Amino acid sequence: MGKESILFTPGKIGPLTLRNRTIRAAAFESMCPGNAPSDMLYNYHTSVAAGGIGMTTLAYAAVTQSGLSFERQLWMRPEIIPGIKRISDAIHKEGAAASIQLGHCGNMSHKNICGCTPISASTGFNLYSPTFVRGMRPSEIVAMSKAFGQAVHLAREAGMDAVEIHAGHGYLISQFLSPYTNHRKDEYGRSLQNRMRFMKMCMDEVMKAAGSDMAVLVKMNMRDGFKGGMELDETLEVARTLQDECGAQALILSGGFVSKAPMYVMRGAMPIHTMTHYMPAGWLPPCVKLAGRFMIPTEPFKEAYFLEDALKFRKALKMPLVYVGGLTSRDKIEEVLNDGFEFVSMARALVNDPAFVNKMKEDEHARCDCGHSNYCIARMYSLEMACHKHMQNLPKGIIKEIKQLEYK
Repeated sequence: MGKESILFTPGKIGPLTLRNRTIRAAAFESMCPGNAPSDMLYNYHTSVAAGGIGMTTLAYAAVTQSGLSFERQLWMRPEIIPGIKRISDAIHKEGAAASIQLGHCGNMSHKNICGCTPISASTGFNLYSPTFVRGMRPSEIVAMSKAFGQAVHLAREAGMDAVEIHAGHGYLISQFLSPYTNHRKDEYGRSLQNRMRFMKMCMDEVMKAAGSDMAVLVKMNMRDGFKGGMELDETLEVARTLQDECGAQALILSGGFVSKAPMYVMRGAMPIHTMTHYMPAGWLPPCVKLAGRFMIPTEPFKEAYFLEDALKFRKALKMPLVYVGGLTSRDKIEEVLNDGFEFVSMARALVNDPAFVNKMKEDEHARCDCGHSNYCIARMYSLEMACHKHMQNLPKGIIKEIKQLEYK
């Protein structure tokens, strides 16, 4: 393996060169109380940068207040830029590049979080919040695309080398793309060309704002992960459009719809006991205990679970591609890079061990200690993302659930 491996060689995304082929995926950290960066966010990303990563991504910054889906999420506005700049400076000092994921959650919010009736491609009801949702007016669609551009300007001010535009997982751009959530009869609905219109408008503003000195990556779905969602025929067309018409410099190939098929994104089971344990008291925990298993069905985990679909995109596209999904060992990472992907992206492996990349440098067969029980994700809805292996004195019920769900 040693000599021919490209893992620790520099790689390019647009104008940006990374020191190696690893990226910390934009997995929500839940470390931003008051929608602003915290010391916890600073410490986490600095530790990942010190741990050898090529680029680390601050996860999910809403481009407007209406795009917030959690209370502990970044909202891009001028007053938080010095705090983000402090983080990007620390990342650079460790030799890594800094990126920030920009997006809008669309229907996956609630009035008491985003300050208004949640908006989407179409009017409807989101069972997961649960809340009524309002379809966007054409004038709002134009204004929202401009908000994406404005957020890129703010990211540059904050010292970011790259931005990642979130066009997957059933967030707002994805809600326009998917026939499941887009029932519009105007120029933004029906045909795939029309459903891509909002994405193209956002990308137009993003590319103008990014100029020639910032890299632009796009996270997109290969499949929505349920019947009635997008499948490969349409998503390959979306990918070609991002490559040929929109100027995207790399695609991150993911899948799943957080409001309909959440575990398709992450795989494994959602630890319902853990999730409800950390929730604030009220009507929600008992409801989730009753209905959680039906609302969040289990999707079996295997290493590199998106690889089969991602290889079809590799065959169809010329641009740099980032593989994400279930990477926990250097052996599997080498296999993915040998399959023609320019970069690999990880989240849970780096929650488990921020120094995993350096460990791979020392050991050709390094494997991280993540068991994919998804404790970190269940906890993230109420508290900061953390690995159970770093926690002291966990309640017996949580320990029991982790043991049941760990991937063997």
